[in-house]
Amino acid sequence: MINDEAKEIRNGEELNLHSFEVYLNKNVHNFGKITGIKQFPGGYSNLTYLIVTENKKYVLRKPPKGAKAIKGGHNMRREFEILESLNKAGFDKVPKPIFYSEDESIFGSEFYLMEQLEGIILRNSEFNKQKEFLSPELMAKLSLQLCETQAELHKIRIENTPLENIGKPEGYIARQVKGWHERYLNAKTDEIKTELLVFNWLNENMPAEIKPTLLHNDFKYDNVIFDSENQKILAILDWEMATIGDPRMDIGTTLSYWCEASDGDFEKNFNLSWLPGNYTREEYVAQYEIINPDVDLSNILYFYVFGLFKNAIIIQQIYARFKNGLTQDPRFANLILGVKALMHKAYKSVLENKML
Repeated sequence: MINDEAKEIRNGEELNLHSFEVYLNKNVHNFGKITGIKQFPGGYSNLTYLIVTENKKYVLRKPPKGAKAIKGGHNMRREFEILESLNKAGFDKVPKPIFYSEDESIFGSEFYLMEQLEGIILRNSEFNKQKEFLSPELMAKLSLQLCETQAELHKIRIENTPLENIGKPEGYIARQVKGWHERYLNAKTDEIKTELLVFNWLNENMPAEIKPTLLHNDFKYDNVIFDSENQKILAILDWEMATIGDPRMDIGTTLSYWCEASDGDFEKNFNLSWLPGNYTREEYVAQYEIINPDVDLSNILYFYVFGLFKNAIIIQQIYARFKNGLTQDPRFANLILGVKALMHKAYKSVLENKML
């Protein structure tokens, strides 16, 4: 299979290598001379780079320009500490964190380093390179592994560990619904009437919460590294939105990304779950209930609708950065169409009382 390939750094997202190299050699044992730097193509949120030195390869994560304007987002220290806590808890499906810095004189923001893991990440943008390997048999295996890994996450013991301090589970659903609506208002650029309709439905149909667990909150194929030789999940990436709360919120987010063959082209940009062999959304739910019967998914429609609502607002925040001139990334120019499409899909799912 094709490994996840770093590419040339996008315009406006370059790094000051000299000061970075000097700083890291003072703070990271045996860091050495930088011999190469590239940027990973995935993601619309935090920026991720491959740093190659004479001794080792690292991955660097940092916020984008304008990140401080987004309340509660892009907290590198928090993400680094979550990786540390998961490593200490014995969960082996995360990269090893190496160094965190809050010194903004280097890049104008905080950042952290972690180990670089070789493997494949299923990205829609890399589909033409990967498609010959992605047989229905392999996709069936990978979709099962993804479901099993999400259930494994939700079973991690958080009591009396540092992980229990990364979120406030009481009232989590209500805070999320209100908070994402407020984020939408803060990043609003266009009038989207379905946003308010979906927000009101989420408020009026809020279910009682169940036992809180660790949530990844962005759990999908392109946030997972697969071991291409052994065809198994090697690590989960992008923990920036992880917290403690109702596990159904995590599953709903995954399902909102889980496009099927009948979905539109925009949705298919999120995930390769539309390829033959993958579970449908309903099959994913059924499999999760088999693996983790302690989580009742009879009301999964609510959490699926919330997932679509949240994803639309995340995209709206990114589009607002582009609209306000904080990034020139051409990928962002038409994101408003995606915001409208996801809000419409959420509202239509409400009207038809099923996951669409």
